Amino acid sequence: MMKWVLYLFSWSFVFLVFHPAADASSACESVTVENPVPTADCLAFMEAFSGPNVERIALDRYTLSFYSFWRVGPDAVNLYDGPGGSMVGQIPSGFNFVRTIDTSVDGWLQIEGGQWIPQGEATLTEASHFSGVRLSEGLENTFAWVVDTTGIYASEYPGGPPSPATGRVPLRYEILNIFAEAMDSEGWAWYMIGADQWVNQRFVSVVKQVERPEGVSGRWVAVDLYEQTLVAYEDDTPVFATLVSTGLPGWDTNEGVFTVWARLEVDGMSGATGAPDAYALQSIPWIQYFDNDISLHGTYWHDLFGYRQSHGCVNMSISDARYVYEWMGDAEPDENGEVQRYVYVHSSGAYTNQQG
Repeated sequence: MMKWVLYLFSWSFVFLVFHPAADASSACESVTVENPVPTADCLAFMEAFSGPNVERIALDRYTLSFYSFWRVGPDAVNLYDGPGGSMVGQIPSGFNFVRTIDTSVDGWLQIEGGQWIPQGEATLTEASHFSGVRLSEGLENTFAWVVDTTGIYASEYPGGPPSPATGRVPLRYEILNIFAEAMDSEGWAWYMIGADQWVNQRFVSVVKQVERPEGVSGRWVAVDLYEQTLVAYEDDTPVFATLVSTGLPGWDTNEGVFTVWARLEVDGMSGATGAPDAYALQSIPWIQYFDNDISLHGTYWHDLFGYRQSHGCVNMSISDARYVYEWMGDAEPDENGEVQRYVYVHSSGAYTNQQG
């Protein structure tokens, strides 16, 4: 089961089996499906820990402000040697983005490489300002990001319909503490995020700790395909977490333990020229290759982190990609004097080939 970008959900009464969250406080252990009303101790605990003790990392304002990205196509776009000049080439049809280096000539854009295109053939794209968080206390308490884009009310009880009575509309990219968990008869989890406030797992991405794979040490990252999250570790200690977007069906990101084999501050990527799924992307920042041509990298062409979007790479916001790039760049040499940077791709749930 995976979260879907868009989905229809019919609310119905279902039989539920309660499972306490793995790290729930004992104060909330009495909350069950049969007795969903929190005790005074649980209410006090939720009030004291209304939000995770995390610190959002700084935005990469230089890259976000210095680079100007434009979507061109999907039809082919002609390239010129100057504004109103002679045609010198063409950007083939496909999913294409360019970086501009000169926008001072009215009606024209000079792109990376020096060629010019009519401004009417391009659409300015604003990169996402989402960023992940440092984990000052590790992952002792379970938390999640809201990934749903519809903005509906929480439910009063697990399996219930969205209810204005909760007074709470979890908003996209909001961080939520999870105090208890209930499982419905269809296998979907429901999370208690406050008193009489529950959300379905399809609305959130939960940050989960994993065991360090054998042979991995130092600084490494774990990519969870099921939750679409990335957690960075120093040995066994989680120090950073964020949302990512991995491969779509047909371009699934491979599971396994990999070693980063190349790192580039910026590079272009292209593929499948002439095919319906052709793409060409200029100036992708903060790239770390780990599985042949698959990489962790910054992404400016979408803001759907928490959902599968890529051709196999691990899409990250520009700010997150820079943070992880520099953090892994500071990794210490091992006992052999070599610096190893590991990427562990796994799935914490029943990962399928459905888009989500």
